[in-house]
Amino acid sequence: MARYNGPVCRLCRREGMKLFLKGERCYTEKCAIEKRNMPPGQHGRARRAKMVGYGVQLREKQKVKRIYGVLEDQFRRYFEQADRTRGITGETLLQLLERRLDNAVYRLGFATSRPQARQLVRHGHFLVNGRKVDIPSYSLKAGDVVTVRESSRQNASILHAMDEVKGRGIPEWLNLEGPMGGKVMSMPTREQINLPVQEQLIVELYSK
Repeated sequence: MARYNGPVCRLCRREGMKLFLKGERCYTEKCAIEKRNMPPGQHGRARRAKMVGYGVQLREKQKVKRIYGVLEDQFRRYFEQADRTRGITGETLLQLLERRLDNAVYRLGFATSRPQARQLVRHGHFLVNGRKVDIPSYSLKAGDVVTVRESSRQNASILHAMDEVKGRGIPEWLNLEGPMGGKVMSMPTREQINLPVQEQLIVELYSK
């Protein structure tokens, strides 16, 4: 499965904001944005050029892609699905991304970052409604229950994540079920998807 394997801190620096791709490191002084908030590359220290039109739309799309860890073809498929679905296309797009299994694992606090959640899902550490699912892009629906497999409940990465993210809270569309599980209470609303993005710009970009 294709995925980005390069240094992730440069992605945050390119977007000029924290994308929280390195888990707890993003909350410390070691975060690249805290140390050098400038674009990567030899021209990074130059003043950021003011973007308009296409440039602004492109950066918004890249930001969302990088937050959820999807590449261009998959992201376009999500957009096409959102465009066919009844409702506001931009909000529907974010809802589809938010309902990914790896994102739910991250939101429930079983991983410190989405990349780690994706790896844990791929390694088969989670069940959905009692059945093993190892597809990070698996789309959850209301009523689905996500639990850590019995054999994975002493996994060091999961236990560390649960301890590390304690107190950060989880979105209202999810609810913890016992010490090692969570339930999808409803479909996420735009207000519950706490991301600093302007999804309408992505719609405008793909609608050209």
